[in-house]
Amino acid sequence: MKTQTTSKAAARGPAEHSVRDQIVKAARECFAHYGYDKTTVSDLAREIGFSKAYIYRFFESKQAIGEAICGECVGGLFDQVQEAVDQGEDATDKLRRFARTATTATVELLFTDRKLYEIAVHASSENWDVVRAYIDRLQGLLEEILKEGRENGEFERKTPLDETRRSIFYAFKPFIDPAFLERSLDLLPDAQTEVTGLVLRSLAP
Repeated sequence: MKTQTTSKAAARGPAEHSVRDQIVKAARECFAHYGYDKTTVSDLAREIGFSKAYIYRFFESKQAIGEAICGECVGGLFDQVQEAVDQGEDATDKLRRFARTATTATVELLFTDRKLYEIAVHASSENWDVVRAYIDRLQGLLEEILKEGRENGEFERKTPLDETRRSIFYAFKPFIDPAFLERSLDLLPDAQTEVTGLVLRSLAP
């Protein structure tokens, strides 16, 4: 399942047009070879054999192309987290799976597709729409877990739900956000496991 970006920039041209897909594919290859920052729309135009004007019929900027690529990436990451959470036995188990899978999926991206990871870091640092949409989906999933835990008596109910959700997400962010994760690698997996344990203890009724 692909994440739908909220960016208007990425919506130019027919969404399923084969040329649009061709541009995204070529861009991903160029970004992988040269890096996102060093690749220009002119470079992409030469690579594909199109004019810049034709590319701009589908994407209004290089960022819009980057968002399309990043959207596919974070959509895949979210799907992994959702699948892991769905296999949880209870809210406590689901929260552990949420934190562990969100971390490991992002680490795997770092080591398997370095250039794509660099796009994700850039997107996070620049707060692209597609990244905000991904964070919203993660927080929505986290809130579902918290609600389940409150309903079945696993988690406390005194703290406002939105405050609890935000605080937990902030605690997990160094292990989830590409812009922070690389600096936290030497702390894994112990730090992520310990933070999750601390969070769960704070949620006890």
